[in-house]
Amino acid sequence: MITSKEVTSLIKQSLPDARIDVKDLGGGDHLEVNVVSSKFSGLSLVQQHQLVYSALKNELKTEIIHALALNTSTPN
Repeated sequence: MITSKEVTSLIKQSLPDARIDVKDLGGGDHLEVNVVSSKFSGLSLVQQHQLVYSALKNELKTEIIHALALNTSTPN
């Protein structure tokens, strides 16, 4: 199980300006994460998601996070 604070901290290491909202969808290993960052500007959706997946790679690899619903965007 991973906490929302831990997920936020891991993502902030790669995207320090990010606004992050983490929701537990069940069991502590199924998460919905919304990330808003200016670093996504000019990147495709796939590239945006790759940045977040990279920040969480160990947690995904070891299945501490089993399922991840990810939404990314730039600030309005």
